[in-house]
Amino acid sequence: MRRRIRGTAVAAIALTMVVSACAKDNGGTNATTRTGSACEFATPPAAPTTSQAAATDSKKVDGSALKIGLAYDIGGRGDASFNDLAAAGFDKAIADMGVKKENTRELSAAPNEDETAKQTRLRQLASEGFNPIVGVGFAYTESLKVVAPEFPNVQFGLVDSAVEGVSNVTPLVFAEQEGAFLAGVIAAYQSKKCHIGFIGGVDIPLIQKFEAGYVQGAKTAAPKIAFDKKYITPAGDFTGFQDPPKGQEAAKGLIDKGADVVYPAAGASGIGVFAAVKQAGVLAIGCDADQYNQPSLAANRDVIAASSLKRVDVAVYDFFHAAAGNDLASLPKVFDLKSNGMGYATSGGKVDATLQGIVEGYKAQIIEGKIKVNDKV
Repeated sequence: MRRRIRGTAVAAIALTMVVSACAKDNGGTNATTRTGSACEFATPPAAPTTSQAAATDSKKVDGSALKIGLAYDIGGRGDASFNDLAAAGFDKAIADMGVKKENTRELSAAPNEDETAKQTRLRQLASEGFNPIVGVGFAYTESLKVVAPEFPNVQFGLVDSAVEGVSNVTPLVFAEQEGAFLAGVIAAYQSKKCHIGFIGGVDIPLIQKFEAGYVQGAKTAAPKIAFDKKYITPAGDFTGFQDPPKGQEAAKGLIDKGADVVYPAAGASGIGVFAAVKQAGVLAIGCDADQYNQPSLAANRDVIAASSLKRVDVAVYDFFHAAAGNDLASLPKVFDLKSNGMGYATSGGKVDATLQGIVEGYKAQIIEGKIKVNDKV
């Protein structure tokens, strides 16, 4: 039996104030308003009346003899986002499978390092007997094209990318645009000015997927909403994922233009975004992790209205679990809303029951295929 992905499903809440259960991509045609917002909202779909939780069918795997490795993207453990999620999946695999601490290894990356450094890091892990190994981030794609064939008996997992024609590299990819769509819906309903903003760490296709989904979600909910964006660095300069001061500057620029809800897909640079949002007295949407509950963001967490979830923790854990059980075929081709590989969190209490029901309605339509979320701007 194929093992389904674990995840915490948000409880479904029936709405009594909406009448349409089948809004199209444009969100329907009947406009409504919400107290405190300047937006006019399209009629939303009704929330499902039953939970959409994915079933769990996981067997215990003994990993006590394994040596497992993790190669981080820039920022590493402690970025309050993407890398910390990978670390959480790594830690859970160690605990659940009984892996000995001395049989684990984590290695970090440096900003704008060359391919030689990445290859050396992967070779170090593989040559020291670590197997399976996860490369956290698409930055390891080119290196794995070289290194994976050198170690055909080592299983590599690659977050956010694939290596075609190399059988011992398993892609762990996500439908980021689906979680971002839900973030856009929440942002539209939380905005008092009907004006939202997006900050990307680096102007690359992966981050553009977040932008595309976010804008589509917001405009589906509120077709006339105003939108501004800012990318911290251009393609090729990956310091945009690790520069909180520039994140703060970018957020201040969008807020000065009128945005009162800002969504950063910017790694550790998001720390600066939340600081600017707090200073301005507006709101933000977290990205990747439930950022309201990240310890490093505790000082500014009260501005985080919700977070889109990219379950890198689930994907990393599932890869180690499947590799240990010789069952890699059980992994989904894409971690999406349907598999609970994407989602959203509402920690902090700013999303009320009515809005949560609206978000659940849109989520259901994406899962059912009634809404197709764009992955390109």
